[in-house]
Amino acid sequence: MAITVLNNISDLTAEQALGNTQMSLQKTLTQLSTGLKINSGSDDAAGLSIANGMTANIAALTQSQQNASNGVGKLQTADGALSQVTTLLNRAVTIATEGASSGITGSQSTALNTEFQSILSEVNQIGQTTNFNGQNVFAGNTGTAFDTTSGTAANPLTLSSTLAVGSVTTITDPTAAAAKQSFTFTATAGNNTVADLNTAIAAAVTAGTFGAAAFTVGSGTQGTVGATAADTNNLEFAATSGDSLTVTTTDNTTLASLNASVGATNSNTVFISDSSTANSAANTQINTSINALSATTLGLSAAGVNQNLSSASASQTALTAINAAITNVSAQRGTIGASVNRLNAATTVMSDQVTNLQSAVNSLQNADIGTTVANMTQYNVLESTGMAALQQANQAQQAVLKLVQ
Repeated sequence: MAITVLNNISDLTAEQALGNTQMSLQKTLTQLSTGLKINSGSDDAAGLSIANGMTANIAALTQSQQNASNGVGKLQTADGALSQVTTLLNRAVTIATEGASSGITGSQSTALNTEFQSILSEVNQIGQTTNFNGQNVFAGNTGTAFDTTSGTAANPLTLSSTLAVGSVTTITDPTAAAAKQSFTFTATAGNNTVADLNTAIAAAVTAGTFGAAAFTVGSGTQGTVGATAADTNNLEFAATSGDSLTVTTTDNTTLASLNASVGATNSNTVFISDSSTANSAANTQINTSINALSATTLGLSAAGVNQNLSSASASQTALTAINAAITNVSAQRGTIGASVNRLNAATTVMSDQVTNLQSAVNSLQNADIGTTVANMTQYNVLESTGMAALQQANQAQQAVLKLVQ
């Protein structure tokens, strides 16, 4: 082999090997310090992409578990309230059965009826005040619309009933936000039927420009007109919150018997996703309809007049209605219970998914500490031998000087 001085091939080879060893040692030390096998895209581009996707799945599933837990909480709140309603209705069955007998006095019937009315008031109270996370559990959310089938034989109110062209109907909801308290409809030619009014109201509620979220006819005020001459066109209805909703119209003839109705159900929606599932309701939502709760929705009150136990015959009628109400409540509790079981099952499945996904991420992304330490030891030894070899390569080149001495 020729002896040269311009290039030290041994030195270059040793230097390259030492550089590779130091690069591998640096990567190994990074893995030990972070605990991750993949610290950048250059470590494993495909593995990093897969691990990041799985991490997103884990995040979505973890939040979905929390969503399901919140949903169960709301449903159990509703179930607890309905359990108390069932207890009240069972007591109502007892006193209605007692009142249906002809062997009690008038004062005793009055006492039974007083207790029964208190039970109905408490049912209404439970429906209005049962909350979860600041939201009424039983509030109807199907939107507000006027009951356009209401009316009297002398003054029928149907969708085709016409309003006087130029008449103005204003609805005021004092419980809404300041900018959403008032709605006004002006009848014009071709847009002057009750159906047109009903459509306009529904559109305003949906668009959020009118804040009457839910209201119903109140006791003693259904279809009544203001008592004073200056108030002859005002129709007031008790809102679900206890405040009043006022309808003012210049067409008192057609709208004299106008009523308002409240949505019948409140939907408990739980969103569940692993972030990769198609975003459709069938794939990502568990819905439960919770019926509005009041004496009216249970069939124990109609047109603002409660069932009563003032006589034996009235008690018998009320007993039939109470039994139907118990059946209604039991069916609702069954629906809620089935949804709770479904949410709990979904939570269990999601927990298994998170566990398995986390295991897969660990396999892809986390460093095997035993193997990494063994690699570090190997690279430390190679670094030492590389430094020694580089030193020897430099010293070997100095031997050429002996030939020229």
